[in-house]
Amino acid sequence: MNTQTLYQKTLLFAAKKHTSVNQVLSGSELPYIVHLSNVAMEILIASQHSKEFDVNFAIQVALLHDTIEDTETTFEEIEANFNTEIAEAVLALTKNETIEKSKKMIDSLTRIKKLRKEVWAIKLADRITNLQSPPNHWDAEKIQNYYKEAILISETLSGSNEYLENRLKYKIEEYIKYLVISH
Repeated sequence: MNTQTLYQKTLLFAAKKHTSVNQVLSGSELPYIVHLSNVAMEILIASQHSKEFDVNFAIQVALLHDTIEDTETTFEEIEANFNTEIAEAVLALTKNETIEKSKKMIDSLTRIKKLRKEVWAIKLADRITNLQSPPNHWDAEKIQNYYKEAILISETLSGSNEYLENRLKYKIEEYIKYLVISH
């Protein structure tokens, strides 16, 4: 199946799943599929700057990366509609809700690092697209923690995809303007 067909099939699946729970972008009324499309766009562009990059695998995982975490979709459903490797990648990109909040990102990054570099790239692309103007309802502490988490992602997944690593570093530098410095 060509990339366009895989993209369209996966986008439709993800759109149905996120729409079924009325998910929108945080702080807006935009459908959540906008975020997923932005992550997939980062992956498409990165694939053009990367050697030995399985764009078909990466596009599908990019579009599905939040389905287990944010919808009622199960691992088994993704496995049945796509394949086991895609389901495992989506699961690695899903925060484990059974562990302490402060350990969720480290746990996810540890699981991501056990998989191929395209999965690492998706986590980088996800954070790149999320480092926009923070939602109005976020307080200074949440913004600061999000910034620190972005640095953790950047450092932990270093060596995975130079193009996306550089994009993330740039977005982190831009994000500094949202930090409230207390004296």
